[in-house]
Amino acid sequence: TYEVVGDPSPIAWGSRWDLYLYMGDDQVHWFSILNSLVIVLLLSGIVAMIMVRTLRRDLAEYNSVEEKEELLEESGWKLVHADVLRPPPLAAWLATTIGTGMQVLCMSFISIACAMLGFLSPANRGSMLTVSLLLFALMGVAAGYCAALAYKAFKGAQWKSLTLLTAFLFPGIVLGVMFVLNFFIWGQHSSGAVPFGTMFAVLCIWFLISFPLVWVGVWLGYRGTLKDPPVKTNMVPRVIPSQAWYLHPLFTMLIGGILPFGAVFIELYFIMSSIWLQRFYYVFGFLALVLLILIITCAEISIVMCYFQLCAEDYHWWWRAFLTSGSSAGYMFAYSAFYFYTKLEITKLTSCLLYFGYMFIAALVFFVLTGTIGFYACYWFVWRIFSAIKVD
Repeated sequence: TYEVVGDPSPIAWGSRWDLYLYMGDDQVHWFSILNSLVIVLLLSGIVAMIMVRTLRRDLAEYNSVEEKEELLEESGWKLVHADVLRPPPLAAWLATTIGTGMQVLCMSFISIACAMLGFLSPANRGSMLTVSLLLFALMGVAAGYCAALAYKAFKGAQWKSLTLLTAFLFPGIVLGVMFVLNFFIWGQHSSGAVPFGTMFAVLCIWFLISFPLVWVGVWLGYRGTLKDPPVKTNMVPRVIPSQAWYLHPLFTMLIGGILPFGAVFIELYFIMSSIWLQRFYYVFGFLALVLLILIITCAEISIVMCYFQLCAEDYHWWWRAFLTSGSSAGYMFAYSAFYFYTKLEITKLTSCLLYFGYMFIAALVFFVLTGTIGFYACYWFVWRIFSAIKVD
């Protein structure tokens, strides 16, 4: 036999996890924030120079009646005014990706806000994933609405195909990868495998909640009205002159993805350590700041690259705007490979497949998130500059 003696504790019940959640290395997080702020200030200076000095000079020249004859032989972004809003190729796919990106962005904001307010307990490590999954399904309305508005701006008419793509493309890829990985876990007879009942519940959430909400969002989006375009589009597309090597899409993607990734990679290290090294991560205030800095960085680098592209008389900016900031997901996946070889000691094939499979899903989510931010920033930028010029 034995006896138990209860010793009253002065620690309140709501603060019982503070000892484990204390982040002794918070200086590293502050360093991450300062590093990101330096990047933001640098980009803000470049954007301000473009918007205040360069664009003001361009607008003054383009709107000058006396110099219109001299501008006929010059180059510049105004010369593509009749093609800048020409619908992009694979418009339905781009609209679907944009809608999914807004879905992820709304899910991220609400999830981080709930975690900051203390609604998600660290005692239940799966609570964040469960809440994110449910919020992703509920944000199907935002995905459908934004996808429909973008597709309407692209002058698309196949709204049924758009609805199916938005509801099934990216969720289907993510769930397909997860189900395949789960089969490998089953093959190892691991207790960490997702039960069949849970998989069936996820499918029910997808088909019975997410898909109807996407349909509702698409319906609301098509009923919405768009502003009149600032310029008209010609029937015959303009010939794009030869581009310099530094304006090649691959090079701009390579450059455009560095800064958004550089703004988050320190915080990414702590998040990956929480997932793969069983450490606690509960500094969601820092995470909210990093998300805000990421949004600003993606927007500014996309605007800068879009301006250089338009100045070179290349009006194919729709996909480039998305891929410029979205390419940071490639750096994220490359960093996950570096983390795998330097921090983890995984030797089994199944464990390697799980790691790279889940990091591929994380990179895909990061791709649609950052790409959508860059697209909307460039859309606003193009709309503003071409609304300010006088076109005959």
